[in-house]
Amino acid sequence: MSARTKARKRALDILFQADVRGDQPATILAAEAKRAAGEPARQASWLYAREIVDGVIDNQDAIDEQITTFAKDWSLARMPAVDRAVLRIATWELMYNDEVPAAVAIDEAVELAKEFSTDDSGAFVHGVLARIARAS
Repeated sequence: MSARTKARKRALDILFQADVRGDQPATILAAEAKRAAGEPARQASWLYAREIVDGVIDNQDAIDEQITTFAKDWSLARMPAVDRAVLRIATWELMYNDEVPAAVAIDEAVELAKEFSTDDSGAFVHGVLARIARAS
């Protein structure tokens, strides 16, 4: 598994925890930073996970607007928390990280949704992200 794939899982964990607990993502991020400092073997994935979470925090309004616009008939509140987090990560990559090809961002998000969310989440995430990518 690549360092970026691991980083996406770590970012998903942080964003999901913040959402479910009702905490600020920055609070969860700070706790994870302390843990990461004691685990040098995870350093490569930590740096990109932090970049993702910081990017989502800094651009959340624009990211959420894109998701809401292209998630036909679905509000953010109606989506499973995992799907919201996965969509925010991938939308950040599509909109703000030119180093990640759109196809990679979408494929990685679909895999996360399939692994951690509902049976229908992979197709839902793919549909939303494909529409965002086409509009970008």
